[in-house]
Amino acid sequence: MAERITGTPDEPWSVERLGAELKSYIGRLGHLWVEGEITQWSNSRGNVFGKLKDVAGDSTVAFNVWSSTLSRIEGEFSQGDRVVALVKPDYWPRGGTLSMVTVQLRHVGIGDLLARLEALRRSLAAEGLFDAARKRPLPFLPGVVGLITGRDSDAEKDVLRNAQLRWPGVRFRVEHAAVQGDQTVPTVLAALARLEADPEVDVIVIARGGGDFQNLLGFSDESLVRTVAAATTPVVSAIGHENDRPLLDDVADLRASTPTDAAKRVVPDVAEELSRIAQARAMLRARVTQHVAREAERLESFRSRPALARPETMIESRADDLARLTARADELAGRVVELGGQQLGHLRQTLRALSPQSTLDRGYAVVQAEGGSVLRAADAARPGDRLLVTVASGSLDASVVAVRPDDAATA
Repeated sequence: MAERITGTPDEPWSVERLGAELKSYIGRLGHLWVEGEITQWSNSRGNVFGKLKDVAGDSTVAFNVWSSTLSRIEGEFSQGDRVVALVKPDYWPRGGTLSMVTVQLRHVGIGDLLARLEALRRSLAAEGLFDAARKRPLPFLPGVVGLITGRDSDAEKDVLRNAQLRWPGVRFRVEHAAVQGDQTVPTVLAALARLEADPEVDVIVIARGGGDFQNLLGFSDESLVRTVAAATTPVVSAIGHENDRPLLDDVADLRASTPTDAAKRVVPDVAEELSRIAQARAMLRARVTQHVAREAERLESFRSRPALARPETMIESRADDLARLTARADELAGRVVELGGQQLGHLRQTLRALSPQSTLDRGYAVVQAEGGSVLRAADAARPGDRLLVTVASGSLDASVVAVRPDDAATA
């Protein structure tokens, strides 16, 4: 379907006619109820000029409240408030601007906001984002503490002052962000990303002073809550006072009741730690002293025993036993030697009886040929053979003169 074109290049509309047509068309919209967040609220000579931002998106429209209307509106309004407004769109041809002339303005019911917040809280809890098991412990002594807070805010001063009082050497990396209004979520997310990327930052504190319920709504934003849940660095939530409870408190690894409380939770107290060290040293010294005293008593008890007081008594008490055993050993050794001598004599006699020497002693001799063989028969030698004759005492060289065989043997 072709787009309708009004006017021609030869007969175009004038700007005044265009403005009049726009004013007429927009005027036919009538009055509208609109919900949004006030992101700008400027009072000029009794009239208010501001901007209203969509709660979930990025769309923004300008609005104004004339002084006559403002005097009839109940309550106080400021930047960051969630409101519903009865507006009439109005186009101003001379300035070429579109504005919402506000007829009525009221805060969004706290009951409605609480209901939405509780529904989101239940949904996130069902996903396990608030479970204690996923919360990370804070380091005992962080190298660098990341701090996200408003610029020159009381919360920043409280955290820095109290942390430095507890541990003078603590180091901070401070990232400033908006802590109320439509810039809260994007600036806090950007600051969180920068601190997450710093490897020296060991813990991150998100701090804001007290405020009304609506001013703290940014810290219940779903995207912020999910980002904190996914952070790898432990996060401490220190938003408002003890009774304030944004969703950030539930998802953070630690919830501090106030910024001052956060400072006390992220660093130890140097005085307390020195006191603990002194106590530990005293206990250790006492334990060592007791142990040494106990061992000294045991050593003295050992030294007082007779065996250690007069060690020679141990030898004296065993002297008689040693003498008796020595005499017994001498006696037994003598008997063994005597018995051995008798056995040796018997063996000597037996050996002598069997020895050729005894035969020689009876007058016999051993005759050997030149080759050393023993002659047992006379015919084994011939006249002229040289012989060696061994007698009981010595030996004789002899020569065969004649051979006389044993006739009986030859027969």
